Amino acid sequence: MIPHETLFDPTLYRNVRKPLLEAETLPRWCYTSEAFHAGEVEHIFLKMWCFVGRLDELPNPGDYMAVDLPGGPVLIMRGRDGAVRAFANTCRHRGAKLLDGRGNCRSGVVCPYHSWTYGLDGRLAGAPDMAKTHGFDKTRYGLEPIRLDHWAGFMFVNFAKDGPALLEQLGDMPQQLGPYRLEDMVCVKRFDFEVKCNWKFLLENALESYHTATVHRDTLGEQWAEDVETTGDWRAIFLPGEKSVSVLPGEMPPFPRIDGLNGRAAGGTYFTATFPSTQFACAVDSMWWLRMYPKGPGVTLHNFGFCFPKSAVADPDFERKAEPYFRRWLAGALEDNLISEAQHAGAMSVAHRPGPFSHRERAVHAIANWLLDRVLDRPGAPQRVVGHPAVAPRRRQLGTRRSSRS
Repeated sequence: MIPHETLFDPTLYRNVRKPLLEAETLPRWCYTSEAFHAGEVEHIFLKMWCFVGRLDELPNPGDYMAVDLPGGPVLIMRGRDGAVRAFANTCRHRGAKLLDGRGNCRSGVVCPYHSWTYGLDGRLAGAPDMAKTHGFDKTRYGLEPIRLDHWAGFMFVNFAKDGPALLEQLGDMPQQLGPYRLEDMVCVKRFDFEVKCNWKFLLENALESYHTATVHRDTLGEQWAEDVETTGDWRAIFLPGEKSVSVLPGEMPPFPRIDGLNGRAAGGTYFTATFPSTQFACAVDSMWWLRMYPKGPGVTLHNFGFCFPKSAVADPDFERKAEPYFRRWLAGALEDNLISEAQHAGAMSVAHRPGPFSHRERAVHAIANWLLDRVLDRPGAPQRVVGHPAVAPRRRQLGTRRSSRS
């Protein structure tokens, strides 16, 4: 066993740092250790922009979504002025969580404990029985704001008070994914799964096609993806093919290609690892996301969102035409969740040792090194890896799944 105080010693990870075909995978404790997970939260999830949802999911004043992040619960609301803001989802009195799920609170946010009431802009509007408290000033006790920014309709929050701007973190992703016109899309459905595995197993699985011939043999089939050159805090692989992969093989996509799609995007599908823990998958007629929120080293909330161009959603026959897409997305999701749980179960063995990488796992190797760059003790500059990164199972539902239509 490695003592907790030495888990972040760079010498333990020398084999991960080697070039791809000489390297080894991350040690088991990176997936199972409470101490290593705490380091990830401190150095990654509390400092980076984390994806939380779409602006179009909050169309009206008072609409809100409550999300639980590694930094704690966050409340995102659209104000009466149309602005969308993020706050810590905790009462300024004695800390009770204010709201869960999604809904509309146009009349204000009322704490379920002592009925302190907040406006949609976060200001404290009412605090019963506080008049006798010496020096009590409502203006001092508004909800704690959290940085929120958005790109192409996607919202991100950041617990750090300062640091890089969102676009700096995204690097060249807006340019590479620009042809998909993501800002013109609408989220139509979401699913949540609680998966018994470390969040990195899900992220790694999302960025390699090596597993598809085995895990998705009877559904999606084998896929061969190309590595993509990227700048910024994201990695990508690209699956060539002019036909949409948003439906199962052999089915014809009911919706047309995205209007004006051009360049590389016109010839296939991008699968990204948008750090720290999201995948955006952009196909020629639609897109979907996978959002992985760790609830500890061994449990992950796996959230899926599915988006179509506004023109497709306006089709009177949208519900029927969209059904093959949801069938394909859920088939892949359930299989990926199951194999990721199997990975975590195997990693719990004290006899488990790191293994070698295939040439098809360049993006997984890149994820490992990106992670180490941020969590290890670094008296000097990061020890970056040499070379540029990229990316019939039994079916069953994992955990509790909830779905909703926007």
